Amino acid sequence: MRHFVFGLCFVLAGFSAALAQGGEKGGREIGPIRSSSAFAEVSLRKAELEAEIESYLADYTEQNPKVIDARNELRFLVGDLDRIFAVRPTEVARLTEALGKMIVRRAALEADVERLMRTYSKDHANVKRAKRKTAIFESAIREILG
Repeated sequence: MRHFVFGLCFVLAGFSAALAQGGEKGGREIGPIRSSSAFAEVSLRKAELEAEIESYLADYTEQNPKVIDARNELRFLVGDLDRIFAVRPTEVARLTEALGKMIVRRAALEADVERLMRTYSKDHANVKRAKRKTAIFESAIREILG
């Protein structure tokens, strides 16, 4: 578990460093992306999760389900931020508030699937149902982002 925490910290540190750079990531201009509604929506949820994790860690260990669930959702959001930054600056119009809300909702659903998988097998009806819901959101996101 410690490796996961250190790995997550490493990913978040890299993300923060990219934001601190002169507005570029991988040679791309990210200024317009950072001012998009989708980025704001996802960043808001990311900040909420980071605050929740800090709060949880005051009372719980890393193995607590609340901490695990919040870290899983955060992990999915960080991956989605990379997807947002992959959008060409000429296509920033795609990064709407609705897209941001879909990304946040899909990350929460992915975390729910992870939570259910700790209790049930992958063939359980609840897990299958949660995966289908997640797939619907992922399909809608992919349709927008290409």
